Parts: sequence; structure tokens; C-alpha cells
Amino acid sequence: MKKHLIDGNEVIINKETPEQRVDDWEFAPGDIIGLDVYVTSGEGLARDSEARTTVYKREMDMQYNLKSDRARKFFSIVNQKYPTLPFSIRGFEDLTGAKVGVKECINHDLLMAYPVLTDKPGEFVAHFKATIAVQPKSVAILCGGRALQRDGIASDKKITNDELKAVIGGDLWKKEEKKKEKK
Repeated sequence: MKKHLIDGNEVIINKETPEQRVDDWEFAPGDIIGLDVYVTSGEGLARDSEARTTVYKREMDMQYNLKSDRARKFFSIVNQKYPTLPFSIRGFEDLTGAKVGVKECINHDLLMAYPVLTDKPGEFVAHFKATIAVQPKSVAILCGGRALQRDGIASDKKITNDELKAVIGGDLWKKEEKKKEKK
């Protein structure tokens, strides 16, 4: 991630296809990483839902002179308050003007909608986001890192490999032993 940009150039995708290839890279101290995790109890294939999205982001490389007054007013507020980061239309005082403005801005590619993802009916879906900083000897969760509430979560899947359990339960970084100086 870079300053004022939520989308980075380097990504790790779940499944590579011939159209989506990503070069290998390693985490290094100083990296800021945006995690975007989608999990489902179904097949794991994300689909766009019929539900209307309310979260949008300004497309910085697009320009267009909007026709309606409401759309121009909405777009000027977007440029003032949310020039680079995502926003929700619930944050606008004039919701009717915001809905008109969003429609015209989307039609002219000035805004990008964050779709509502779903799976087959009856399946559970969860979407987690977090921002992580890789430090020389640890990892810091900058935002989105809440403790998992395990109440009501049950799974028939268990990790049986003791070596894997030890890796998951252990520290992320090796701790260096400090040598005592002789006086």
C-alpha cells in the first residue's frame, strides 16, 4: 500500500488462472499490507449479490463534466471529503442527491462500486479486512484486527498434524537471545 492509495500493485490471489498471474515476492520489514479475506461455508466462489452496494471509491484517473446540478454537487463533496479512500453514501446529508450523483458518476466511470459478494442461498459468508505493518521483528495490526469471537462458531474440521498445530500456535518471529556482557 502507498499513501492515499488503498489498492496496491502486488497481490496474493487465492487461485491463479492463465489470465491472472502474479509474480512471487517476499514480505520485508517496512511493508504495509492490506488483507482482504473472503470466506464462505459453500464452494468459495464469490458472486455479485442482487443487493445494492453503498460503498464507493473515486477513480482518480477519470475526468468528466457531469450534467445535473445534484451530481456535480455530490461529486464536489466526494472530491473534498473522500478524494482517494472509499466512502459510504450514508455519510451524505442529501441522500436523494447522493443517489442521483452516484448513478451518474458510475455511468461515466468516475466512481468504482465495491460489490456485495455472496454465495449460494443458505451458505454463510464473511468478509474481513485488515491493514498490517511488517516490522523488523514483529507484525503490527494497524486496523481491522479484532479478536475472533468464538462463541457460536463450530466446525467439523480439525487440524490433526501436531507439527502444523505447533507452527500455528507459535510466535510469528524468532526471538533472538541477548548475550550478557561480562564486566
